[in-house]
Amino acid sequence: MGDSAFAAVGVTLGDDFVATVEIRRPPNNFFDVALVGALADASEDLARHAACRASVLCSKGKHFCAGADFSGRSEQGGAALYREAARVFAAPLPVVAAVQGAAVGGGLGLACSADFRVAAPEARFAANFAQLGFHHGFALSVSLPPLVGQQRALDLLYTGRRFGGEEAAGIGLCDRLVAQADELRREAHRLAAEIASSAPLAVRSIRATMRAELVARVAAAMDREAAEQERLRRAAAWSEGVAAMAERRRPRFEGR
Repeated sequence: MGDSAFAAVGVTLGDDFVATVEIRRPPNNFFDVALVGALADASEDLARHAACRASVLCSKGKHFCAGADFSGRSEQGGAALYREAARVFAAPLPVVAAVQGAAVGGGLGLACSADFRVAAPEARFAANFAQLGFHHGFALSVSLPPLVGQQRALDLLYTGRRFGGEEAAGIGLCDRLVAQADELRREAHRLAAEIASSAPLAVRSIRATMRAELVARVAAAMDREAAEQERLRRAAAWSEGVAAMAERRRPRFEGR
């Protein structure tokens, strides 16, 4: 298939039935409706090719994905973004995410859309929505608890705290931990190739069964998440949270 022209997403298909899907908006790899739509398009297109059985989701630059850009330089997307995100969850091919640097906010949600995650100790994860005065999104309501458990999910969502790759592996968010970041893609590809060596129809069938409930719940969860995000966007806490992030200080919330 060679390199793809999907907007800011590059797609390369190897000779071992594994595709590499790379986000190309370094260094932070912020997403918007177009980017998430391009990821969904790429996944759906690859699923139509007999020569592709699994994919590695990765990013160019310092960070895996810092979520939405709240600086005002791009459209954040809301309900339109989440319609594209639902397509990402529903795509039929197994996905292994190679997570370098930060997977923050919606970027964590994107990482959780994959079947597996590979990280290094220096990776940084955060569901930092509450620190922005905001409701979480990208289907973390339903994707995070099965990975880390309900109580840990509440901890991460309520506090918005950052944690590294070792803790992520310890709580079940990451499936494999490599010693150094330069090993990430190689290990993610190794796992994807191992999956691709199984009977492809069987893998797709098993995956469809195992993810059926998740895919069905994702759209409903994101409908509520988008509605709550829009409601809280009108509150004073949202402005304070975004300002505090831009100024690199702790937010001063007043409960209104």
